[in-house]
Amino acid sequence: MSGLVPAHPSRSLRCMLVPQLVPWPVPRALLEMPNACTNRQGDGSWTCAAVYDWTGNEWLAHTSAWLIGRPAAIVGIAILAFVIRWLAHRAIDRIVTRAETGVLPTRVLPVRRKEREKPVAVSTQGASRRVQRAKGLGSLLKSLTTGLIFGVAAVMIVAECGVNIVPIITSAGVVGIAIAFGAQSLVKDFMSGVAMMLEDQYGVGDVVDLGEATGTVEAVGLRITRVRDVNGTVWYVRNGEVVRVGNMSQNWARTVLDVSVRDTEDIGRVQQVLHDVAVALWKDERFAQDVLEEPEVWGVQSIYPGAIVIRVALKTAPMEQWEVAREMRKRIKDRFDRDGIEMPLPQRVVTDPTANAT
Repeated sequence: MSGLVPAHPSRSLRCMLVPQLVPWPVPRALLEMPNACTNRQGDGSWTCAAVYDWTGNEWLAHTSAWLIGRPAAIVGIAILAFVIRWLAHRAIDRIVTRAETGVLPTRVLPVRRKEREKPVAVSTQGASRRVQRAKGLGSLLKSLTTGLIFGVAAVMIVAECGVNIVPIITSAGVVGIAIAFGAQSLVKDFMSGVAMMLEDQYGVGDVVDLGEATGTVEAVGLRITRVRDVNGTVWYVRNGEVVRVGNMSQNWARTVLDVSVRDTEDIGRVQQVLHDVAVALWKDERFAQDVLEEPEVWGVQSIYPGAIVIRVALKTAPMEQWEVAREMRKRIKDRFDRDGIEMPLPQRVVTDPTANAT
């Protein structure tokens, strides 16, 4: 049998030994790839097969594979990674641009005829909030995309250099698990920050109550949220430690005032006065954009000895509830003084100094 097959079969015989069930055209150099290009680790490249096909020199074929084939493959992988990254960032930028513009106000149409005639106004603060959220999510997606693409490209380059990447991947997995266990709080903060940004729980400029810290949000990061309270103190709150969030400036707000009058006053008259004051504020041009709906007088909230508390509420734009409340208190005091409506005096308890002596 050994005499029937030559020790070094010809190229035509090698070509005959290659299976012909190839679903696409394959160059001759690859089909006739000599054993000299497949017996060594890292060889088997197109360059080695082509050079051996041209020259018939095994050493020259291996040298060309190392000097031309591998560097060309590495450069090709790097160029491909940069191209894919550029395309991915372009796609993310387009998505962010659409998210900044917003599509909800143009799709939701008023139902009533009168409301159809009114232009649909978009809040400036809501638009700014949407832009900030879109840019933050776009930056996060770009960072994750860049890390993933370059990580895969690095592994492919290492494999192209002839290094066995299986131990590297295994070691990286073990190290990743160890780091994850050692930095659980960091991972928790990061994941909580991502969830907060996706769910739009709060943004820069919002007034929030985070439990230990209450104030205006100055910066929102993936790990830390910076809040400045009314006294000027800056609080750095870890996102993973935020159990609950109270946002006082999202979508709309409400001014709720409890007005105390003497129990001898006519409750119906007081309620009508409060309603007139609130409606006058609502119709004032200076507060036309701040008070969103017609104010409501909810009625008697509580009764104390010598005092009755009546509650009035106004639906306001975000971040404007405090200014509206201050203006309402001023106008209520002026109207009460003009109409002679008395507010209760503080109760005083007078003790007899001789009581203990007896």
